[in-house]
Amino acid sequence: MAVEKVLELIKEKNIEFVDFRFISLTGQAHHITLPSTEVDADTFVNGVAFDGSSIPGFRGIEESDMVMMPDTESVYVDPFTAHSTLIVMCNIYTPDGERYERDPRSIAQKAEELLQKSGVGTDAFFAPESEFFIFDDVRYESTMNSSSFSVDSEEAAWNTNRKEEGGNLGFKVRVKGGYVPVAPTDTQQDIRSEMVRLMQETGLRVERHHHEVATAGQAEINFRFDTLTKTADNLMKYKYIIHNVARQYGKVATFMPKPLFGDNGSGMHVHMSIFNDGQPLFWEKGAYANLSQLALNYIGGILYHAPALIAITNPSTNSFKRLVPGYEAPVNLVFSKGNRSAAVRIPVAAVTPKGCRIEFRTPDSTANPYLAFAAMLLAGLDGIKRKIDPAALGYGPFDKNIYELADEEKKEIRSVPGSLDEALDALEADSDFLTEGGVFTKEFIDNYVALKRSEAKSVSIRVHPHEYSLYFDC
Repeated sequence: MAVEKVLELIKEKNIEFVDFRFISLTGQAHHITLPSTEVDADTFVNGVAFDGSSIPGFRGIEESDMVMMPDTESVYVDPFTAHSTLIVMCNIYTPDGERYERDPRSIAQKAEELLQKSGVGTDAFFAPESEFFIFDDVRYESTMNSSSFSVDSEEAAWNTNRKEEGGNLGFKVRVKGGYVPVAPTDTQQDIRSEMVRLMQETGLRVERHHHEVATAGQAEINFRFDTLTKTADNLMKYKYIIHNVARQYGKVATFMPKPLFGDNGSGMHVHMSIFNDGQPLFWEKGAYANLSQLALNYIGGILYHAPALIAITNPSTNSFKRLVPGYEAPVNLVFSKGNRSAAVRIPVAAVTPKGCRIEFRTPDSTANPYLAFAAMLLAGLDGIKRKIDPAALGYGPFDKNIYELADEEKKEIRSVPGSLDEALDALEADSDFLTEGGVFTKEFIDNYVALKRSEAKSVSIRVHPHEYSLYFDC
């Protein structure tokens, strides 16, 4: 959309404020709002200044001036504000007019540019399935003398005997029993439908929504695939709408991978494909799962680099509480058709040539989508460049239920790292595929690892409530 069109939209919609947004290293959106009377064509040329030293992992106070440069292709009207507000996503630049190398959105765009320069294809399409919980109440603290968390939901299995106003009406969701039940077990149909309505209103094409497996209000809404950066923008919009609709209903939504012990966590299964001028490159009729050799090499790159990749796609200590056997978590670094126990699944139901894709099931929504999608694309492109054959490396195809294999058989299968620190070790040892074409820089990776190691340490040194259960009376 041209700048002139955005300015016309501001007048047509009687927009009172324009909200300029950028993304931090950890994937949170930040914003500065200008009255629409202060926004003109020059705003889109000169940008909006902000203090980069106040954003963790960005810049020191001695070089804190930074600039948000608006992307006119990303605008939409905020569905929540009392005063009409237009949201505009931005890239981050230095005062000298250079792309900021730590800007996640710019990294995503550089990954797309590398794909086009590589000659492999013109477009990489992504479609994340980002699961979440809707709770009625959340409480937590971590202090010198107290550490605890508590969540609650009217649907929760632990509330079958709770005294409720008007009586307990039953129909609670059993542990691992929440996959697509109808009302009255599913109490969240209307709230999800309202989320979908607002997503459609803001330009997202939504395909479906449903209750997910876990008790206590786990849900999933699927939106249509798009190119890499646009999909990352769409995921930020998706999360913004889900968080705020939940708040309007007096509830709270979280994308935390493992908020509950003993039930399924929330993942972000990412579907990927590459096209060249509108032609799908992953399809080859009659081959295994109708996958082309190029697609198999792409899978080879994903699985070969997976330990390092996971430091970006699963970048929290909580991520590794989800990545444990027994809760449908994709911990096995193999590929297979239609097999949800493999890290890479090839969907085979009702798939057309243009719908042929791979699904990387390991990631979760604590990932910064711009960084995660860029890293996945780079891993896949490295597999294509080096012709990595996943079968030759023992990564499959593995068309068995891996969860039910004997221990001896499981020994032959690579698993994901066991902790964030292990994943960061892998990233430090294997990062050349990310710096290809200058998409990521060595300085970015060093800074990212340091930031994430500080998070991991902050968790590891704290006293855990379960330690009291184990050791207090020793």
